[in-house]
Amino acid sequence: MSSASSSPGDFSAPKAALVIGALGVVFGDIGTSPLYALREAVHPLPEVERAGAVLGVLSLIFWSLISVVSVKYATVVMRANNQGEGGIFALLALSGLERWKPGKRVPPLLIVVLIGAAMICGEGVITPAISVLSATEGLEVIVPAAHAYVIPICIAILLGLFWVQRHGTHVIGSMFGPVMLVWFSSLGLLGLWRIWEAPEVLAALNPLHGFRLLVTQPEAMVGILGGVVLAITGVEARYADMGHFGRKAILRAWYGVVLPGLTLNYFGQGAHVIAHPHDMENPFLSLAPEGPLRIALMGLSVLAAIIASQALISGTFSLIRQAIQLGYFPRLKVLHTNPDQRGQIYLPAVNLGLAFGSIATVLMFKSSSALAAAYGIAVTGTMAVTTFTLFFVATRNWRWKVPLAIAMCLGFWAIDLGFFFANLPKFFDGGWVPLAFGAALLITMLTWKIGRVEIGSKVYGQATEGLQLSDIAKSSHIVRVKGSAVFMVASPICSPLSLLHHLKANKSLQETVVLLTITTAEVPVVPEADRLDVTEMGAGVWRAVGRYGYMESPDVSNLCERITERGVPLKLQQTTFYFNREMILPGGNAPMFEWQKSYYAFLSRNAQPVKDYYAVLPTQIIEIGLPVQL
Repeated sequence: MSSASSSPGDFSAPKAALVIGALGVVFGDIGTSPLYALREAVHPLPEVERAGAVLGVLSLIFWSLISVVSVKYATVVMRANNQGEGGIFALLALSGLERWKPGKRVPPLLIVVLIGAAMICGEGVITPAISVLSATEGLEVIVPAAHAYVIPICIAILLGLFWVQRHGTHVIGSMFGPVMLVWFSSLGLLGLWRIWEAPEVLAALNPLHGFRLLVTQPEAMVGILGGVVLAITGVEARYADMGHFGRKAILRAWYGVVLPGLTLNYFGQGAHVIAHPHDMENPFLSLAPEGPLRIALMGLSVLAAIIASQALISGTFSLIRQAIQLGYFPRLKVLHTNPDQRGQIYLPAVNLGLAFGSIATVLMFKSSSALAAAYGIAVTGTMAVTTFTLFFVATRNWRWKVPLAIAMCLGFWAIDLGFFFANLPKFFDGGWVPLAFGAALLITMLTWKIGRVEIGSKVYGQATEGLQLSDIAKSSHIVRVKGSAVFMVASPICSPLSLLHHLKANKSLQETVVLLTITTAEVPVVPEADRLDVTEMGAGVWRAVGRYGYMESPDVSNLCERITERGVPLKLQQTTFYFNREMILPGGNAPMFEWQKSYYAFLSRNAQPVKDYYAVLPTQIIEIGLPVQL
């Protein structure tokens, strides 16, 4: 489970469709970096020195692509998959850092991993804004008078982008790959054409040029590295989307299409700057000659920016759904937009939050150059957290010797933290924006998880264990009535408090009773053969346990159909489902700050009700109030 070989896609040669699909989903973000990366990397230098520094900047960009994307992620990080799935929560599951005992403070190491997850979501707010804005700014190069319309056009595109999310990506998804194939091909061909003009630019393949630039320009080092890191944004998407396409398909797309296209384009931009040192306003669009070809390139760049944004939005949906399943986020409405692809989902609340954040970011910064300052901290912070978690995966899951794991991680950290600290000075220039989004998400995840753990201990713990419901059901004081009942219970060894309250109040019980527990495994998908266990307890009482992975959404109605197939006489149309409705009260001894208790109570009141999240018809539900003091 820890190696790439556990991914089904690794046992067979990836089909062309998978490679093209990976181009559209996995590489959208990093594929649009040429729109602004080189321009921002040379910007900190004095204007008269920018053309002379191009070789050094190109060297830093090229070797960043090799060391971070090819070596760190492609060679090492993508080996850490959980049944073929990647992403920060896959690393968390493999690292063994997730668990802690009720009544104890959250382990600091776990908080570090959650910081990485929160910063990915912060990146999801910034990416649509900077990608679409940098593409629409190309209008100014073609039509200078269009400057006043750039922001309105950008906002209109973002509104349309977030509006179509409710329809799912299965319709427009088939367009992503071919468009990005054209995009990367155009990047490479235009770059190759410009390299022909100034072949001396190929000297930037020598890493010494990058080293000399940093040594001779120490006052601009921070700014240069802050721009260079923009060339590797989106690298986490490769890992997060690994389960959709398989490791081999992603690697073939990277080495066969993306890396050559990006390298040729960056070097082509550098060659154009060397040949035309005064044309630095938009080196990307300047690759194409004025006229129809430049207009076509600008239009294609807008499409590529939309696709890059779409990939981050869909990835944020998946990450939040995983957090919900693992108990780190309040329940939200999850809509499946494609019956043939369970990974294609839509979360209305998350979509609204991303839309508001992205549009507000555009209005706040007004230019892609200003936005670039807000971009690097979240990206490099996530990279550093991935390296941190990878150490525990290597030592605990891969069984590497500690010195070897330390040496590997120190090498990666030298790059990650170098980029991170180079971006820290951007904090007051806008870097605080994704960190603010991430901090709000981190507080929410920690508060919700701690609250759930404490409630599980106080309410669903030892107090209801050991009760023999079959003996209670046989009691002469209990009247058995016709019908079926399903009682939801948090633990497979406990008795549901809703049932005990029901017996106490009504002194009656249905003829058929099922105690149903829904559990989330630390795997992305649970095999259908392991989905359900049913045990007969006697006297018309059964206990059932339904298992789901952290990338699946539970469906109680479907589970009940499976339960009837096991011989349990449930009459689905006449079954009543009983749920607890928790009412949070402060003043308890839970290891939470008072503001956290109040915030948890707020989240609990506004979370999607369990009955809705579990897909049960509201006409078949009875909720029983349960006061809980934290």
